[in-house]
Amino acid sequence: MAQETMTPPVAAHPPAAHAADHHDHGEMQKTGIWLFLVSETMLFAVLLTGYMMARWKYAEPHHVLNVQLTAISTFILLMSSFTVVMALSSIQAGRRVRFLRFTALSILFGALFVGLQLNEYMTLYHEGLTINANVFGSTFFALTGFHGVHVIIGIFWLLRIFIRGFNGKYGPDDNWGIEMAGLYWHFVVVVRIFLFTIIYLF
Repeated sequence: MAQETMTPPVAAHPPAAHAADHHDHGEMQKTGIWLFLVSETMLFAVLLTGYMMARWKYAEPHHVLNVQLTAISTFILLMSSFTVVMALSSIQAGRRVRFLRFTALSILFGALFVGLQLNEYMTLYHEGLTINANVFGSTFFALTGFHGVHVIIGIFWLLRIFIRGFNGKYGPDDNWGIEMAGLYWHFVVVVRIFLFTIIYLF
């Protein structure tokens, strides 16, 4: 009687192939976020150009702006960029608790920035500067408000990452979502530095 040879079943998705697919998916996500950030950069460039033209043509006074307060809020947002970097490096090293702490700190810094911006808006409103007051007011609130919306979106994105990370998502080999959020957040911070320099210092 001939002996039957048993061949082990072939895995439907070998580990190497699965890792390659995961890497390709992550690269596609990274390309997508970069394309999105390029489009957002163009939008900010248009708004910033409109603001600069208004300042040049109408020479609206902007002495009512609180440079000291906005310098503090800008520094806080800059610090949040550092904590986002630390959060990513922590999860890449498998240190989940450290990752959660830095993510929570990034969310806190973002919320503080939004709170300070709202406080600035309220102060300007009481001093008579509104979006309908003059050309300067229209361009100022449009530009800073558009950026503020981006910060709020980033806060919710980081909050989603924190919740998913708290529930066991992400790890040393699965952190593309965190990297994508980090790219977006760094973009928001860089835009803020440009806005602070052009609007408040010139």
